[in-house]
Amino acid sequence: MLNVSVLTDPGFCPHSLNKYASIMACGNGYMGIRAAHEEDYTQQTRGMYLAGLYHRAGRNETTELVNLPDITGIEVELDGVNFTLLSGDIIEWQRELAFANGELRRSVIWRSPDGKRYRLESRRFVSLDQLPLVAMQLAITPLDAASQVVMKTGIDATQTNTGRQHLDEISVRVFDQHYMQGVYETQNRASEVVVSAFCQLSAKSDSCFTAKNRRVSAHYCLTIPQGDTVTLDKIVWVAHRSDKALSQESFARRALADLKVCAARGYDALLESSACAWQEVWRNARVEVDSTEHQDQMALDYAVWHLTAMTPAHDERSSIAAKGLTGGGYKGHVFWDTEIFLLPFHLFTRPQVARNLLRYRWLNLAGAREKARRNGWPGALFPWESASSGKEETPEFAAINIRTGMRQKVASALAEHHIVADIAWAVVAYWQATHDDAFMRNEGLTLLMETAAFWMGRATEINGRLEIHDVIGPDEYTEHVNNNAYTNYLAWHNVACARRFMAMFGREDARFTENATRFLTRLWLPEANSDGVIPQDDTFMAKPAIDLSRYKAKAGKQTILLDYSRAEVNDMQILKQADVVMLTYLLPERFTPQQCAANLAFYEPRTIHDSSLSKDIHGIVTARCGDTEGAYAFWRDGVAIDLGDDPHSCDDGIHAAATGAIWSGVIQGFAGMQIVEGELHLAPSLPAHWRRLAFPLRWRNATLHFTYENEVLTIETTTPVTLTLWGKTLRVSVRKVCAYKDFLAPVNGTATTEGRHDA
Repeated sequence: MLNVSVLTDPGFCPHSLNKYASIMACGNGYMGIRAAHEEDYTQQTRGMYLAGLYHRAGRNETTELVNLPDITGIEVELDGVNFTLLSGDIIEWQRELAFANGELRRSVIWRSPDGKRYRLESRRFVSLDQLPLVAMQLAITPLDAASQVVMKTGIDATQTNTGRQHLDEISVRVFDQHYMQGVYETQNRASEVVVSAFCQLSAKSDSCFTAKNRRVSAHYCLTIPQGDTVTLDKIVWVAHRSDKALSQESFARRALADLKVCAARGYDALLESSACAWQEVWRNARVEVDSTEHQDQMALDYAVWHLTAMTPAHDERSSIAAKGLTGGGYKGHVFWDTEIFLLPFHLFTRPQVARNLLRYRWLNLAGAREKARRNGWPGALFPWESASSGKEETPEFAAINIRTGMRQKVASALAEHHIVADIAWAVVAYWQATHDDAFMRNEGLTLLMETAAFWMGRATEINGRLEIHDVIGPDEYTEHVNNNAYTNYLAWHNVACARRFMAMFGREDARFTENATRFLTRLWLPEANSDGVIPQDDTFMAKPAIDLSRYKAKAGKQTILLDYSRAEVNDMQILKQADVVMLTYLLPERFTPQQCAANLAFYEPRTIHDSSLSKDIHGIVTARCGDTEGAYAFWRDGVAIDLGDDPHSCDDGIHAAATGAIWSGVIQGFAGMQIVEGELHLAPSLPAHWRRLAFPLRWRNATLHFTYENEVLTIETTTPVTLTLWGKTLRVSVRKVCAYKDFLAPVNGTATTEGRHDA
């Protein structure tokens, strides 16, 4: 087995319960379960989510990812004392998530207020090879004397989304001595969830079942001799459907039958099967770094773990929520994060998954067309926040101002239209990396044409040219501006690619082509000034700048809004996150290296980085500008968003986009990987304390593996591939070893070589 990192919880702390519940969550893309402790704590938020299972609970409510009935809770009473780490003493503690096989483990020796010591060991995993399967164990050992132990566990449907209940309990059943089942339905009757659980104790006990107040529970009472260990096994099958092909009774019966097959195999055998599936993930996607900072490898393994656990590879009708499947933050909605920050990982490791994520947008085109039509524009205007349909899910209003009683309208859905071009950019990137003509001929071209039609209708004729007015760029601290550079350049790219691919695939439409040509000729693209700086929008350069250092020191906290109103921030040179810098990252071929450096130098001091999306993009552009150490500092700051010291950094779920940025920061930053004019480029340059970097990539029909060490890059490929390395194009058939010094510019007329060809 690969020596994959283990993520540890350093010690029980009531203040960080929800942070660790998020970052140590288990998942498989179908289901995610927060790493809540088995015993209850008031501050602790439990959560189990299924990809794509959304519901809107009532009038003026927002569609949200449903928090399902809890299956992980276990109440334990030891010699008449409730087990809780808030009382007594913790003698020994170990809690870890093993990324290699996906198992969450905890071992604690606890001394009760009565002075008696007990060892409690729990194990848990969500299966990667059988998606509806969850398995748990809890083992109890009395250390000082025989102990009277009471345990209670089951299916707890009292869970809510911050107080809002989405599921109706249809039925609860118990079967023989070991099985229980709950059948639930969303209140709009659109979806059903069947939770089936098998519970078995390793020793004889007095046992019974109860069903009360939306809980069905198994109760066990027994005496455990001193030094003996009793283990509770719990195997759970969580089935979900939106179609009604089977009767409800037949669907529930089938779920129970599937559970029985798993229960017969037992915890260890089920874990072994899941571990084999995880081994395949690590073989195909793991990035290895030899660094003097061991946390660097941990961060990369953490990223790949969550990028796999959050992604519904099984279902093209679902996409990736902003918090993955680790919490209810942002209501479980899908943003531009998916295409810009998360899709690249899948594109270069699991391209079929990237295809599915784009088909999610294609399948939801009807809602995007309707939103555009409703606003008086042609084509498709994708919602800023999406769920299971193409409808706009962004809340209409923000929180109520408790001083004025007024609600502020949320502007993102009204004007943050760059998501349309972001999706188009991802479609083009997918085709460039895969040459999947079948996709481009059907879904891809449709997406490009519909999004291009939107921009051609969205543009305004003014000043003898076409402009795009009243938008919000990625910098969300600057609202309702004209000619946001990011939006205009990406819209131009969107229309240009639609025209090019229509011609490439023989989709003739003379009127569309004529309109596209006019748009591309006349759209205003903000121009760089004499210093190479591109104005973020029409008014940005005329606004005053202030010293942001104390706000940057608390990046992510939005402390600027404690001192200034949104209107005041809007009227100053203050960025929430990368905007023009993001543009140079996405379209590197449009700008010279000098322009990229100039915009980075100008905009970074004006950027607070109050979004988790910001620092890693600055890091990648910094690396491309030749400052590897500066890029590393940005990368480490991006890692710290979830893995840093803040005990509440991700209480309501991890920052999904930040995990994608961890991967991209290394591959697109330090490895220098980018697509330029449709071709693969690499230019590795490592931080000083990194001795070695190794990673796999998928590129068109080839599976490649790169190893960079001592300024020598070894390339291995399954099929011949052409790529550009440090600015020089070469072809690799099987294996090639390339020394960086051989790619340096000629000195005194000495020619460079392409590298050493070993096979």
